[in-house]
This record gives sequence, structure tokens and C-alpha cells, in this order.
Amino acid sequence: MSESMSGLHRSKRCGELTESDIGSTLTLMGWVQKRRNLGSLIFVDLRDRSGIMQLLFDENVIGEEGYKKAYAVRSEFVLAVTGKVQKRGGAVNKDLMTGTMELLVDDIRILSESETPPFPIEENIDTKDEIRLKYRYLDLRRPDIQKNLFFRSEVTNAIRTFMHNEGFIDVETPMLTKSTPEGARDYLVPSRIHKGAFYALPQSPQLFKQLLMCSGFDRYFQIARCFRDEDLRADRQPEFTQVDLEMSFVNADDVMSLTERLVAYVFKQTMNYDIPLPLQRMPWTEAMDRFGSDKPDTRFGMELVDVSEIAKDSGFSVFADAIKNGGTVRAMNVKGQGDMSRKKLDKLVEEAKACGAKGLSYIALKSDGTEKSTFTKFLSDDEKNAYIKKCEAEQGDLLLFTADTFKVAREVLGQLRVELGHELGLIDESKFNFLWVVDFPMFEWSDDQGRYLAMHHPFTMPYEEDLPMLSDPTKLGQIRSHAYDIVLNGTEMGGGSVRIHQNDVQEKMFEALGFTKEQAEERFGFLLTAFKYGVPPHAGLALGLDRMIMLMTHAESIRDCIAFPKVKDASDLMSEAPDSVEDKQLEELHIKVVED
Repeated sequence: MSESMSGLHRSKRCGELTESDIGSTLTLMGWVQKRRNLGSLIFVDLRDRSGIMQLLFDENVIGEEGYKKAYAVRSEFVLAVTGKVQKRGGAVNKDLMTGTMELLVDDIRILSESETPPFPIEENIDTKDEIRLKYRYLDLRRPDIQKNLFFRSEVTNAIRTFMHNEGFIDVETPMLTKSTPEGARDYLVPSRIHKGAFYALPQSPQLFKQLLMCSGFDRYFQIARCFRDEDLRADRQPEFTQVDLEMSFVNADDVMSLTERLVAYVFKQTMNYDIPLPLQRMPWTEAMDRFGSDKPDTRFGMELVDVSEIAKDSGFSVFADAIKNGGTVRAMNVKGQGDMSRKKLDKLVEEAKACGAKGLSYIALKSDGTEKSTFTKFLSDDEKNAYIKKCEAEQGDLLLFTADTFKVAREVLGQLRVELGHELGLIDESKFNFLWVVDFPMFEWSDDQGRYLAMHHPFTMPYEEDLPMLSDPTKLGQIRSHAYDIVLNGTEMGGGSVRIHQNDVQEKMFEALGFTKEQAEERFGFLLTAFKYGVPPHAGLALGLDRMIMLMTHAESIRDCIAFPKVKDASDLMSEAPDSVEDKQLEELHIKVVED
């Protein structure tokens, strides 16, 4: 039977006791971590968010009834205990802050009983994610998950302190907004009052923070909840949190400089880690050429090599044809892996195909002086040696080649590079390597939609000297944008841009994206109208808070940094959302579910 805590008041948390408390009578409350019965003595480890305190139940002290209660407790029972703090009579536990002490209990109340939990409430348990997330309230009791969320709280507190000290105003923007389908899919919310109309949950506060600049707030920030209906992966959730900011009368350098100082402040305050400033800046083209990624992991080498000049007259038609068709041939030297097994090489080929390549060619320079290759039989010795020289290869190395469009050839090797970097232990996981990727293309081509899309969003300012190309559909792929991404250890931690503040430029941008004036007015009319009333030049950025915490804590998944995350199909295993609703609710919303 559960008892009341009436008349009791917790003196301290379990992990907060120090040796100065020895001799004091205290009341502690928490969960039973484990119980050990030694005949006339019972030991219980009592746990709360601060740590563990050992309890000692001596029948001569607590009496027969109290001893029976102690004997009845099991894992995850909730207890309130009162007793005297004393030095441990037995072995000291050096792994606990309270490992030299114990509480000799003279009163116990069982506040709540517990069924046997489906997994141990311990750090680093080997339990399936599905079970952990189904019982997330139990998973959240585990110290390692709690540490991540406590740390997250420290980070957000540091962010708020920094931003307020820099003169930023914290403004909440609407959660029920207008759908502006350009990019990821919106989550839609039907209106009961406005029949057949829908709100959208915000993918970001983008338009509203630009309107705040129109309103003269000058410096805005928000720790904002955002929503995107897209496929999930390790560093992505359908609902997420971003540190959102916008500034007036600034340029890209101003925003990047402030962001660097913000990130450096947060790392120093929460981890006592010094980030050298200023951060490296790398043009997008250089990042793609060297690393095959616009979010390069610079903690290790193994950079890509352009061998197109050698390949253009190659005896290997796959290479020569790729160049003739306007593509490229890229290579990568995997040092010391010339003896890689055929099975592993075949796996790399399959992975390259899964990433979008037509195939993967290789030259393995084996340590015994021999070689194996998928294509050198088509090459002259001079051509083969030219590849080896260009890649700075030596005996014992493995050369990988892709021949395709610029996009595919670089990105495929870039993905293999990261995978091999982890697999071969080339990455120092203790490092925090930051850099800015800048000078992004304004547009990227979508084969699915058969048109150019904004690489960031349609409110990003192109380079001034590139503005004339907005009117030439054949040159859209050459336009550069004032966009910038901050990258940490191969993960995009945030991004932003200088915004378009001139109506005529914004109209040209919409035209380049295929919007008619009517479509632009229908989707973004309120912004375009606001731009008629004096808009300051402005720029901003958003940091992904969840990703940032994941990187700072070295968590394996973003789910370990969020209290109640979703799984890959965007469902919540604990609450079983999403779920069907009653017909009456649908009727009120003027919605009818039609089966396929």
C-alpha cells in the first residue's frame, strides 16, 4: 500500500550530501535503484536526479514494522526515508560522490510501488530503441539521458544570457501560420471555423522574423519550435528546436561574427571548452571539391582528387564518356587499405550504387607489390601511373574512382569518405572542428520537379554582381548567394543568409523559381505588402539546438537529447500518436477520411 508524505519535507537530494552532513538527521526521497538483503541488515541504493545515496536498514534501529517495509521494497519503488547520516561501515564506493556515507534509516514510507520495469534503469543499457521509447518515462530516469537534458537546459540558459547581453529581444512568433509550400512538406492543421481552410505549423519563423525587422525591433531571437513533414534520420525529427535570430543593418560578416561568439560562449560556459576564433571559412565549391560535401568533416584527411584532366582521353570509356557528357572523374586515396578484401571492395561498390553512382572503380596497390583493379586493363601504363601520382599513392594504398555528373561523383565519394573514416578509426571523436561554408549557389536543379529550387530559401540575397543573371533562365545555376552554414564535425549545425529587402529583387527571385505574380501574391502577399513600407537591410541565422546538443554530448542519436522524440515513421511509440479521431471531431472540421 502506498503511503502519504504528509508531515515530511525533503532535506536534500540524494547526490547532494557531503561529509559535512555526517551526524545530521535528514529526510531523503527517491527511487529504489537496488536492494541487498544481508539478514538482519538491508542495504538500499536510493536514486534521484542528483545521484545515489546508500540506505542502511538495521532491524534494531527501525523496528520490526519498518524492517518489513524495507524487505518489501523492489526496484523503482518510491520511498521517503528519515535517518542519521554516518560514515559507511563497509566498503567505500569511489564511483559515487556519496560513496563514503550512508543513511541509517529510522523511518520509511513507501510512497509508490512499482511493477518490474521492462529494462534496467541504468546507464548505457543494451535495450532495443523501440522498448526504450515505448516506456520513455522510464528511459528518462536513466542518468545518462537525464544528463543530456540537464545539459540542454544549461545550454539554453547560456544562449539566453548571451543574446540578452547582446541586445536581442526574445519574441515568440505564431505556431498556426499560413502554408507556404516551398521546400519541405508542411504539417497542416484544419480550421473548425473556416470551412475547408488550413493552418500550417511553422517550418521556421522565417517570414515573421523578417517582419519583425520591418517593425523596427532590430535584433530578435527565439528558441523556437519548428515542424517539417519529412523523412527522419539520426539527426532529424519532425518537430525540432532552433535558436533563431535576425539582425537589421548588418551584413553576412556581422551575423557570422556574432554567431561565432555565441557558440564560443556556450561551449565555454557549459563545457569549459575554448573555441579558437575566428572560424575557418570555406567556399561551397571548395568544400564539394575537397570533401564531396557541403558539410565537410575536417577532423581527418582523405580528401577527394580531381582526375578529370587525365581521364578526358582515357582508354576506359566510362571515364572518357563522363567527361564528354559534361561530368567529372573524382578519386580518393584510402591510405594503407590496398589489401582490402574482395568482399569489402564489393560492399563499397554496392554502397556507391546505393548513393546514386552507376558504379565504383578502384586500383588496389597491394603491400606485396601486386595490384588488383576493375579497369586498369583498359589503361596504358602512363595513364595508370598518372592517376597514382595525382593521388599521391604508394604501395599499400587503395584508390577509389567515381565518374558521373559533378553532383553525383563528388557526393558519392564524400559519403564513402565519411563512412570509411569512421570504419577505419581515422576520426578523433574528442575534437570539435568548426568551419563556415559560404558562397552557396543560389539555386539547385530538381530532376523530380524539372525546375530550379532555392538551395536555402527564396528570401536569400544573391551576390549583387550576379543579379542580372536572375532574368536569364540559362544562368540560374551560376548565381551565388549570401548564404552561410556553420558546420561542426561534418554536421550542419545551423545556417543563415542575408535577406532580400528590395521588392523588385524579391519579385525577380519568385519569377526565377517559376512563380507567377498571382502565385507569389497568394503565398507571400503579406510579406510583399510589408516590403512597401520601408524595409531595413537584414540578415539572420538559425542553429539547430537538438543537433548542437547531440554533437556536444557525443550522443549517438538526436533522440537522446530530446525528452519525448519520435521514431523513423514520425510516430510516438509511447503515446501511440498519430491516431484516429472520432467521426464527430472530423465533422466539426469539415473533413472526411477516404480510404485508398
